[in-house]
Amino acid sequence: MRRITMLTAIALSGAVITTACTTDPYTGQRRINNTAIGAIGGALGGYLLGDLVGGRGDRTEKILGAGIGAIAGGAVGAYMDRQEADLRRQTAGTGVDVIRQGDDLILRMPSNVTFAVDRYDIQPEFRATLDGVAQTLGSYNQTYIDVLGHTDSDGSDAYNQTLSERRAGAVADYLSMRGVARARMGVRGYGETAPIASNATAEGKAQNRRVEIKVVPVTQPGGY
Repeated sequence: MRRITMLTAIALSGAVITTACTTDPYTGQRRINNTAIGAIGGALGGYLLGDLVGGRGDRTEKILGAGIGAIAGGAVGAYMDRQEADLRRQTAGTGVDVIRQGDDLILRMPSNVTFAVDRYDIQPEFRATLDGVAQTLGSYNQTYIDVLGHTDSDGSDAYNQTLSERRAGAVADYLSMRGVARARMGVRGYGETAPIASNATAEGKAQNRRVEIKVVPVTQPGGY
């Protein structure tokens, strides 16, 4: 039932996106404007636009304790614009989608470029892409990073949950080894519970098998 509800919400939000996108004059990329963001936030019930893994409170304390500063409210948009442009350059032609939603970024990485079927070790050919992503995330360290794992509906719920957690953990571990501070990262597996396409087709299942990196600015108190 939850999967059906999610797919219905996505279909509704797709109609909003079609009529509420703008083109960035600098990058040429299509992005969702504020009208669409509000509609999607309601439709998806906070999945992509929701709060961070583990909430902001404890994580903000850890980040500030690690010597990472917060961004003043008025500077957030420009900071995330620059980071978005750099991430798009780093991932161009790799199969990774960079999605802008308000001041948040989502990097969507399909499993066909990250993991072999039923595996959670990162494929060697994808490591160069993750190296570039890690470099950019390290350069823009005033952000929270959530690494989120997802699967298709094949297999048991328990198996898929574990696989999604291990895949998300593998990406987080790799980023950490490349210099991204662990204090910034949260990791969560969703198993098969948050599809972005129908699990009735092979193409849809391939889209659902993915890892996403959510990048959210660390703002000064009262700035979010």
